[in-house]
Amino acid sequence: MANPSLGALTWWRKWAKKNWAMAAVGCSVAVFLLPLITNSWRDDDTNVNQSFDRSHSITAELVDLTLLHNAKDRGAQCLDGSFPGYHFQKGFGSGSNNWLVHIEGGGWCDTISSCSSRSLIAFGSSKYMERQVPFTGILSRAQNPDFFSWNKVKIRYCDGASFAGHPESENGTRLFFRGQLIWEALMDEVLSLGLSSAKQALLSGCSAGGLAALIHCDDFRKFLPKDATVKCLSDAGFFLDEYLFMHIL
Repeated sequence: MANPSLGALTWWRKWAKKNWAMAAVGCSVAVFLLPLITNSWRDDDTNVNQSFDRSHSITAELVDLTLLHNAKDRGAQCLDGSFPGYHFQKGFGSGSNNWLVHIEGGGWCDTISSCSSRSLIAFGSSKYMERQVPFTGILSRAQNPDFFSWNKVKIRYCDGASFAGHPESENGTRLFFRGQLIWEALMDEVLSLGLSSAKQALLSGCSAGGLAALIHCDDFRKFLPKDATVKCLSDAGFFLDEYLFMHIL
């Protein structure tokens, strides 16, 4: 029996090459626009308008995985019931009070069969997640001078529904559709690390993670101080319904 909360996502499996190409173009456009978005940070904090310190221009560091061992008590579990996790790199200098929270992408599952298969890989179980990952792209100190000194968090994706699933959708299956609970548990953890006193914060994500950034952007804003500058970046996270799209053209 298909997961009801994910029924609206079934169309992505029918994408033709044309649609995937358009999604790739959308992702490229988002990356192109990133420097324009980051310019506004400089208006809010003159400390960020400093020259990039090349002493921190290092090869991508490996960042350890942290599992939420208390998550099970809150019902916040990956598809297979394992603990959700994240990677955290502490900021320094002028970025000590600034935060970049990035949500990992990885598509969706939309049937019991596909979600069961997903529970046997890293996108559905922390048992298969790498214990260390390199921070690259927007998370990289070497490649990204705009956020190189910020606190950075990479949220691992293991619920199959852009952190939007609810236990009511489980219907007696052996799978755990707990994305919303995972999001709440992870935010409590990151807030305790210092996010609660952030001066600037950016919530980002790509693909399914980009959709999660759209879904949770307002909640993210509510978690932070009223005088903090808070923004969200959805990289290729808005998906058109193929059937309607094709008939509009």
